[in-house]
Amino acid sequence: MKKNIIFFLIFFATTLVADERTIKLDRLFNDLKINNSSISYEVEQKIWKMWSTHPHDNKLTNMLADGSDLVNNQKLNQAIDIFSRVIELDPNWAEAWNKRATVFYLIGEYEKSQNDIDKVLDLEKRHFGALAGQGLVNIKLKNYEKAIKSYEEAMKIYPSMNSGKIMIKRIKEIIKEQST
Repeated sequence: MKKNIIFFLIFFATTLVADERTIKLDRLFNDLKINNSSISYEVEQKIWKMWSTHPHDNKLTNMLADGSDLVNNQKLNQAIDIFSRVIELDPNWAEAWNKRATVFYLIGEYEKSQNDIDKVLDLEKRHFGALAGQGLVNIKLKNYEKAIKSYEEAMKIYPSMNSGKIMIKRIKEIIKEQST
């Protein structure tokens, strides 16, 4: 009986935290649609902070941060190992998949990167970072129209995203250069 009560309390608390997180993210994404670069940048940073913080496990948050430090220090295979471990521990945390997708991109494993991006977008369809990453992957794979679509999708979520505008322009230039 005591175990059932404890289980119920943990389940209830976890659900409450998840609901609060969803509500906060929904508000931030609504604010992100305001096409004002100074406001959008602050909102973007808050979203990234929420994405990079595990909803209920500080150990996983710390592991993700450790993996990011390894990326910054060019220890990419070690970073993949850490991100893979985080994914094993919580396969529903989109940001762990996104971090690993980034490292796969950096080492030239574009198909693996795309597979992880697909998982990110299954878990968080509004992940403008994953959509931008998908654009980069498709550029490397010379799927230019798909790359443009990825950036356009990202900009529907984040209208003042400067990199999206820059990349779409650059991709169109590449297409034009290759057609002449």
